[in-house]
Amino acid sequence: METKNIMIVGVGGQGTLLTSRILGGITTHAGYDVKLSEVHGMAQRGGSVVTFVRYGDEVAEPIVEEGQADILIAFERLEAMRYAHFLKKNGVIIVNDQRIDPITVVTGAAAYPENILDTLRAKHTVVAVNAMAEAKKLGNSKVFNTIIIGVTAKYMDFPKEDWLTVIEETVPTKTIEINKAAFEAGYAL
Repeated sequence: METKNIMIVGVGGQGTLLTSRILGGITTHAGYDVKLSEVHGMAQRGGSVVTFVRYGDEVAEPIVEEGQADILIAFERLEAMRYAHFLKKNGVIIVNDQRIDPITVVTGAAAYPENILDTLRAKHTVVAVNAMAEAKKLGNSKVFNTIIIGVTAKYMDFPKEDWLTVIEETVPTKTIEINKAAFEAGYAL
């Protein structure tokens, strides 16, 4: 199998690392060679966090190069725009339709770009979902990332039952049921 590349981008505290562990878990569960790489920006201060998941028969490097990502998962619109150049021509962006102002916007040094999703759709296949609203319907805003994983699962070739098993093995015990519900909600979108 040709190596598949997934890039996960977000802001510190959004669950990018847990998401990469679940994606690494599903690919390992399927018997692939998997490499994970985490690139932390100013995560503690709400800055960008980037993680890479690469899997295939044999994976040499953990880093995804520009223009090589099959899937770009973005937990925030501006992060999707910031990293869209990593996507392959036939790749897909799965984006949480949420706005989180970076410090430059908060301080007035920059403006938050308008029409980000429309701009991205002009060049890429974009699946936008308001995962935060869906998570709030479940009663826990922290599981929005698992909702995004549920959406992403439809673009990967692993059985739904395997995803649920990996989620159960990866998330904290007390959050297993809410995370499974969040995955199911995302998978149904």
